[in-house]
Amino acid sequence: MTNRRSPKLNTEQMAAAIKAWGLAAGFQHIGITGTDLSADEARLLSWLNVQHHGEMAYMQRYGTKRSRPADLLPGTLRIISARMDYLPHGGAMPEKVLADPALAYISRYALGRDYHKIMRARLRKLARRIERAIGEYAYRVFTDSAPVMEKPLARNAGLGWLGKHTNLIHEKAGSWFFLGEIYTDLPLATDRPYTADHCGSCRACLDVCPTAAIVAPYQLDARRCISYLTIELHGPIPEAYRPLIGNRIYGCDDCQLVCPWNQFARHSDEQDYQPRHGLDNITLLQCFRWTEQEFLHKTEGSAIRRIGYVRWLRNVAVALGNVLGNANDAGKAVSVEMTAGIIAALNERLEHPSALVREHVRWALAQRKAS
Repeated sequence: MTNRRSPKLNTEQMAAAIKAWGLAAGFQHIGITGTDLSADEARLLSWLNVQHHGEMAYMQRYGTKRSRPADLLPGTLRIISARMDYLPHGGAMPEKVLADPALAYISRYALGRDYHKIMRARLRKLARRIERAIGEYAYRVFTDSAPVMEKPLARNAGLGWLGKHTNLIHEKAGSWFFLGEIYTDLPLATDRPYTADHCGSCRACLDVCPTAAIVAPYQLDARRCISYLTIELHGPIPEAYRPLIGNRIYGCDDCQLVCPWNQFARHSDEQDYQPRHGLDNITLLQCFRWTEQEFLHKTEGSAIRRIGYVRWLRNVAVALGNVLGNANDAGKAVSVEMTAGIIAALNERLEHPSALVREHVRWALAQRKAS
């Protein structure tokens, strides 16, 4: 680790100062914890052993570096955990978008600018502020960008408990927030872990999950999760799950939408998290008719771009197929014009250069039911 000047403040004073600087940098909660994740390591290894990570090989690639912070950054003594709320003000209500077969549902976290960039910039700002106070020290910032167990670390730093859907929840802030970390060798005073679990007997998240991905309380089989299927999975979406995806083309928020603790969620004032290009209220046909150039332009600086144009078309084709499959169902009826528009748009992609797109387009067309 790097040598540095001695801090002018003691460990408790420095921890308090860091929390104040974190709030000034735009975070809503800062906590500090040590590096012990032994109990969580056992759960992680069990999860990996039953292959619940699917094709996310990176979850296994780094072994126990994920659960042993000092193995990832030698000399690490403390982790500064930061929370930033992201639920945007205004925009289309997510429940209304999910209920409208013409619209495309995009997870709320991806409607604005890529959170990785925003969080990293804020964490670096906080790290530099600490450096100005104590001199040079060793640190590294993370936000969903390295083998880091961010939710257990946040729990240990007092930021909330792990809910039955495996997301972090805080009783006064819900779960619509991002997490980020600063690994450091500073011997800071730590916070008390969040040991309470306020989920109680509630099982709303388990019952609402379209694909039953929450296989038991606190256990997620990522292979079934719509966020995994539409974002992490590179190949064909298993046919058994396609009808269950509905109009969700990038991620899924169902478990958060039904969580009673999200009545306390706080909307974000960050302009970068507000919806861009009308993505909170855009139609499936609009999305499917984008050229690759339009896709790249509309998703510039967005987390959505990571899936690429081909998987974007794959996802939207599945959603369009679900519209055709439900076209005559009570409560989900769509107009003749909309049905014709979908069929025409799908036919235009039947000879797409990508075999992945062609397969999902053919499946979508096959979902049409006779009137």
